[in-house]
Amino acid sequence: MATAARAAPPARQSPRPCDLVLDALATRLTDGYAAAGSLLARALTAVQEEETAAGDIGRLLWPGGNRIGTILATEAWDFSGARALAERQVLIGRQLGALMQIQFALSLLATSEILSGNLAAASGLVEEAHAAAQATASPPFTFPAMLLTAFRGQELAASHLIAEARDPAVSQGEGRNASFADYASAVLGNGVGRHDRALVAARRVFDRDVVGGFQVMAVAELAEAASRIGDREALARARARASGRAAVAGTDWALGVAARIEALELDGSAAESRFRESIERLGRAGLHAEVARGRLLYGEWLRREGRRVDAREELRTAHDLFVGMGLEGFEARARGELLATGEKVRKRSVETADNLTAQEFQIARLAREGLSNPEIGAQLFLSPRTVEWHLRNVFSKLDVTSRRELRDLALDRGPADDRGGTGRQLPAPAR
Repeated sequence: MATAARAAPPARQSPRPCDLVLDALATRLTDGYAAAGSLLARALTAVQEEETAAGDIGRLLWPGGNRIGTILATEAWDFSGARALAERQVLIGRQLGALMQIQFALSLLATSEILSGNLAAASGLVEEAHAAAQATASPPFTFPAMLLTAFRGQELAASHLIAEARDPAVSQGEGRNASFADYASAVLGNGVGRHDRALVAARRVFDRDVVGGFQVMAVAELAEAASRIGDREALARARARASGRAAVAGTDWALGVAARIEALELDGSAAESRFRESIERLGRAGLHAEVARGRLLYGEWLRREGRRVDAREELRTAHDLFVGMGLEGFEARARGELLATGEKVRKRSVETADNLTAQEFQIARLAREGLSNPEIGAQLFLSPRTVEWHLRNVFSKLDVTSRRELRDLALDRGPADDRGGTGRQLPAPAR
């Protein structure tokens, strides 16, 4: 199909966004990433700038930033672009009441929140997407919940969700969905220290190389796992692909990942320079979960170099970031490395006294953001009276008496259910 599209005559007028998308994806499939790089960036810009009639839900929600826009953004390694498209889709979906579409948009935005390190916000979006799925009697999208549990290091729950998603995707030939599941599996393996499993899962994504299948992040997982078990060949392959595509994309996301992978393969001052560059670039890109992971890798490298004082500083920073984000598997890795440097680290106890249900946590989050009971009910498909009843339970459990007190409250942890749970902290309300 891509070959036929490439052979078709060019548009007689100025190319429309759909023409640019077709050219970019067809070139990516037939001639490879390097040939398609500039076309992907141009198509993404066109999709982001497209103006559509407000009443045309199909055009507004599909080419203007839904699946196609996300595929383009991930292929162009444009994290801010992917996030902006997801935010726009959520806004449009809510305005138009397009429940089927909003499920996908919420899932996209939840994934962006996970990579940005805001797992609490991601949990709320997952819960809202689940409510939308229930309202339409349709199966929920499982990828964000799967990735959420993987980043949290919840091995049993994540493994169950991954298997549920991957097995049918493989049997039905759904390459992107299989890649998503394998990427989550690689994150889980690296987070809990099962690097051999992470390597197997990440290599499947690497070898499959489907368009828009989280290749950029899976390559990073492959490199990390390979460096931990001494697979120099896999590490070299990961470095070659990341460096080549980063040179084409030129974004901080791409260059930050490539710098980290190069650091894993280099020695001495060259490795240290690349670790620092990676942390800086990924921070600018907004991938704060990856910044924390980069600091962990840098701290591990410093400890192996015998620089214990420097290692403690990086590892302590990484540990604190993991605690704040709720990345428990990586938190345990950082704690173990700190202990190896001779520093005492007290394991943080998990506070569960508040005992909010997943729905109560989501309602509390929305109330903190200033939404009224009818507005909360509209998002979660509940009646205002039901919202009021849940809020009374929230106030009782948290020992507060008003929304003002709720806005000033910091929750340490929300519940963790089989959909990925809610989050560790209620996100600060938007100002």
